[in-house]
Amino acid sequence: MELKNSNYDVTDLTSLEKLEPVRIRPGMYIGSTGTKGLHHCIWEIIDNSIDEITNGFGDKISIILNEDKSITISDNGRGIPTGIHPVKKKSGVEMVFTELHTGGKFDNKNYKTSGGLHGVGAAVVNALSKWLEVEIHQNGNIYRQRFEYALDKQLKKNMPGTPVSKLQIIGNTKENGTKVTFKPDDEIFSTVEFKFDIIDSRLQELAFQNKGVRLELIDRRKDEEVKKEYYSENGLLDFIHYLNESKTVIHDTPIMFDGERTVNNIQMEGEVCIQFTDSSTEYIASYVNNIPTTEAGTHETGFKTGMTRAFKEWAKKLNLIKEKDKEFEGNDLREGITAILRIKITNPIFEGQTKTKLGNNEAYTMMNDLVYTKFSEWIEDNKPLATVLINNALESAKRRDKIKKINEAEKKKVGIGTSPLAGKVAVCTLKDKTVNEFIVVEGDSAGGSAKQARDRRFQTIMPSKGKIMNTEKQKLENVLASEELKIFNTAIGTGTLENYKQEDMKYDKIIIMSDADVDGYHIRTLWMTYIYRYMRPLIANGHLYLAQPPLYKVYKVNKGGETIKYAYSDDELEAAKKKIGKGALIQRYKGLGEMNPDQLWETTLNPSTRTLMQVTIEDAAKAEKMISLLMGDIVEPRKNYMYKYGEFN
Repeated sequence: MELKNSNYDVTDLTSLEKLEPVRIRPGMYIGSTGTKGLHHCIWEIIDNSIDEITNGFGDKISIILNEDKSITISDNGRGIPTGIHPVKKKSGVEMVFTELHTGGKFDNKNYKTSGGLHGVGAAVVNALSKWLEVEIHQNGNIYRQRFEYALDKQLKKNMPGTPVSKLQIIGNTKENGTKVTFKPDDEIFSTVEFKFDIIDSRLQELAFQNKGVRLELIDRRKDEEVKKEYYSENGLLDFIHYLNESKTVIHDTPIMFDGERTVNNIQMEGEVCIQFTDSSTEYIASYVNNIPTTEAGTHETGFKTGMTRAFKEWAKKLNLIKEKDKEFEGNDLREGITAILRIKITNPIFEGQTKTKLGNNEAYTMMNDLVYTKFSEWIEDNKPLATVLINNALESAKRRDKIKKINEAEKKKVGIGTSPLAGKVAVCTLKDKTVNEFIVVEGDSAGGSAKQARDRRFQTIMPSKGKIMNTEKQKLENVLASEELKIFNTAIGTGTLENYKQEDMKYDKIIIMSDADVDGYHIRTLWMTYIYRYMRPLIANGHLYLAQPPLYKVYKVNKGGETIKYAYSDDELEAAKKKIGKGALIQRYKGLGEMNPDQLWETTLNPSTRTLMQVTIEDAAKAEKMISLLMGDIVEPRKNYMYKYGEFN
C-alpha cells in the first residue's frame, strides 16, 4: 500500500489525552475485548482489595452482580486516600481513577507485595466503563465520586472516565473500606455479560490462597438471588485436595514447604504444595502475589530445575539408577504430579499488563534453591515414598523412549506413502495454514453431509466414529496406538507432548462439531481432554473451537416460500418466534444428521453466519479440575455436571 503523504513532521503527531489511549488500544491493557478482557476488569479491582488484605488490612471482599449489568466490588481495607495531593491539587481517589500509573505500590512503604503493581488497573477499568462510582469509608466519613464517558469541559469533547461530580461526603460511618461499582461499555466489549462460573472459580482460588479471608459472590440478575461464600481454613492443603478430588493419589499427605530468600536485594517468599496421582500427565498451578501465572515464568522453571536436581542426586545416593538404565528427566519425574506454587515478591516483573507470565530472574534463583534444599530434606526423611517416585520416573523414561521409537516409525510410514489419512479425511485444496480449518464431525452421517456442505478450498472434514478413547488414564503407548488419534495427529502435524511443534501446524482452526445432546457433549469433552493433555499449546495459542449447531429451526410457510430463523438457545427461540409471528412452526434438531448440506453450511460451517466458541485456558485450575471430574473414575459428579451445564433439553 502506498502512503500519499511522504512528508512527516510535528503536525503529523497525535496526542491522546488522559485515558484516551486505553479506549483506543484496550487490548494492550486487558488482553482482549471479549469475555477474557471483560472479566479482567473485575480482577484488576479485586487485586487491589486482595493487596490490602495481604498486607494486613481487612479480611472480607464482596462481589455483587447487579440487574443493570453493572458489578459492585467492596472490601474492608483502609480505603483509597481521600486527601488532596499537594502537587496535583486533586483527591487521591480522582488520581487513582483518572490517571495511569498512579498508586501506592511503586515503593514498598505501603505494600510489601502486591499484584496490582502497574498503577493502571482502576483507571483502565474506569476508561472502559459507561460509568463508574466509587465509595470510600474512611476517617468516619462516607465519600462518593462518579465518573462517566462524558463531556470534558476543559477539552470540550467526550472523554472516558470524566469526573461528573466532586468527591463528596454523603454520610458518616464507623467502618473502613472501598466500594467500586462500574458498568462496562458495550461499545468497547463484544459482550458485557459477566459469567458467574468464571468469577466463582477465581474467588475459590483466592480463598485457597488467602486462608482466613472471607469472600462472597452475590448474583441479583435473576428473580431469585444467588449467594455463595468462600473460605479456607487450611489454604493450599484445601486447594490440592480440591484439585485431586476426582483422582487417585499415590500418597495421602501432600508434600508442603515454604521459605524466604533475598536475591539482588529483592525479598521473596515461596510456598509449595505437591501431591502425586496415578494420572499420566502433570499439572502445575502457579501464582505470584495472588495473580495466576497461567503462562508460567521463571518461578515455575526454578521449581522444576530444583526438584529434578534433588531427586537425581538422591537417586544416585540410594543406588536406584543402574548403569544400563536410561536416566530420567524432569518430565518423567513430574508425571502425575499436582503442584501449587505461590510466591510473594516485592518487585515482580510481569510480561504484559495482563500479568500471566513472570520474568524475574531472581524468582528462578530463589525457587531453584528453595525447592532443591527442601526436597533434599524431605527425601532424607521419606526415603520409601521417594524411592517409589524415582522408580516411577525411571519407568516413565523407558516409556518415553518407547514412544519416541513409535513416533519415528509412524513418520517413516507417512514418508513412504502409507499415511493413515488416505480415504478417511476429506482434505482441503488450499495449502494456506493461516486460513485452513480442520473440522472433526461426530458420526459418519453428519460427516457425509459436512463433506458436501463444506467449502472445499479451506475446510478439511474428519468424520469421528462415535467416541474416542478416554485418554485421562490411558498409558501413553495406548493413546498413540489409537487409529483415530493417529489420523488426527497426522492431519494436524504438530506432534504431541514434548515433541509438539507449533510451526508444523497445518491449520488455523481446529473445530469440534458434535450434536447438542449428552452424547455429543461427551464426545466433545473427550476430544478436548485429549488435546488438553497432549497438545495443550494448541489451546493456549487460540486454535481450538467448538461449533455451535442450532437447537431449533423456526419457520413459516408463505406464498413466496419459507421464512426461516435458527435458534441456538431457548432465549433465541423465543426471540425467533416473535420475529416470525403468528403461525410459527418449530423443529427441534436432535442431531447434526437431521440437517441437509445446505442447512449445515448456513448454520454451522459458513464463517459469515456460524457461531464458534473458542476454547481457552482462562483458568487452568478450573480446566484441570473439570477434565479430571468429567474423565475420572467417579461417575456421579460427572453425570451431575453434564446435566447442569450441558444446556440440553
